[in-house]
Amino acid sequence: MIKPSAAQVIIAIIPIVGIVMGSVVVFFYLLWHHRQRILLIKAGQYQKKPFDLLSFSLLAGLLLVSVGISLTIFLIVIGDTDHSLLGGIIPLSIGTGLLTYYCIKRCDRGNRSNHGT
Repeated sequence: MIKPSAAQVIIAIIPIVGIVMGSVVVFFYLLWHHRQRILLIKAGQYQKKPFDLLSFSLLAGLLLVSVGISLTIFLIVIGDTDHSLLGGIIPLSIGTGLLTYYCIKRCDRGNRSNHGT
């Protein structure tokens, strides 16, 4: 049995520690935000913020398309055209779908305002 060196152990532990620390930060942020909302509701000062689905779909679509194109091109260039190519095609197709949704809803809004409804 080969005994791993100390450097190999440390390099293997770094991603695990990073994931755990990130999870702890996210957990405490969500807990703090939840308690803040509860206190605002009890004080009668809570105002629900509207969620802009069009802006979200535009931003998420642009990010996913750019990441998907980058990954797809990279995986084609290195010659890895088997199932790992899906790592680029899936975000590309999801981003394209979100951008299509954005375009359809924006055009639908424009048509409604032109017809006076």
